[in-house]
Amino acid sequence: MNVHIIEMPLDFGGKRHGSDMGPSAIRLAGITDKLESLGHEVSMDKEPKEIEAQEYADIGDNPKAKYLQPISRACTALANTVEASIQRNEFPLVLGGDHSVVLGTVAGLHAAYRSKDIRLGVLYVDAHGDFNTAETTPSGNIHGECLAASAGFGLPELVNLHHDGPKLDPQNICFVGTRDLDTGERQLMRQAGVTVYSMSDIDRLGFSEVVKKVKLFFKTHCDVVHISFDMDALDPSIAPGTGVPVPGGLNFREALLLMEEMAALNTVRSMEIVEVNPILDVRNDTAAMAVSLAARLLGEKLW
Repeated sequence: MNVHIIEMPLDFGGKRHGSDMGPSAIRLAGITDKLESLGHEVSMDKEPKEIEAQEYADIGDNPKAKYLQPISRACTALANTVEASIQRNEFPLVLGGDHSVVLGTVAGLHAAYRSKDIRLGVLYVDAHGDFNTAETTPSGNIHGECLAASAGFGLPELVNLHHDGPKLDPQNICFVGTRDLDTGERQLMRQAGVTVYSMSDIDRLGFSEVVKKVKLFFKTHCDVVHISFDMDALDPSIAPGTGVPVPGGLNFREALLLMEEMAALNTVRSMEIVEVNPILDVRNDTAAMAVSLAARLLGEKLW
């Protein structure tokens, strides 16, 4: 497979900064060597995305969508890169950065697939829903509004990014590992018809049963799958290097199993790994886990 690594050092979406160094941390953890050892051809952008430093950027005049303009510019550039990567038959692997990058990734995927009438689904592995809008957000941080906007809910500047209209059918979104939702976004998620397997569902059903249900979901709902993996889906006791840690998350074995089983579907065509924050990490362990997760999705096996 031709894997196109796209570094996206975007750090405007959240409150705790440092995720702009996430792509470098993942690169230093050996992502290229690991994927090449699996037999993949790996390429990177010759001119990595240049994003202005957060402390010099204009926060904007909308407290419910902070840094709207720099996020929109960065995600539009990302959408163009992802669209071109898919058209070249590559596997885009986006390294964030905060989770607002999903706006650009999904917009690029939709642009590449819509003319071929290919149904796109998204596996959203995250402690959070990221399904707020300007009306429901308690913080105004866009990384908490990004998936809702991709599904057509929220500010026009976000919903219409790259090209007009929703980029994703919310009924083709499946969450795993969710455990921290705001009241308004929970209501919108139910209204939109997304599928959620929370940590409570995992405890109740068992992880292997949840994985079976997730695989069946994607077999019946879509033609291609994008995986958006926020490292805060993992329990912070094992993955401390992330900006919004929430106790009670996935363990590393569960996350690796999920990636292995998704690989077995043979329909995953893109991935992003976000919210690695080396400022908060210990020995770059969280970045190293990100490398292992990508490797399992892309064919690494223990036996």
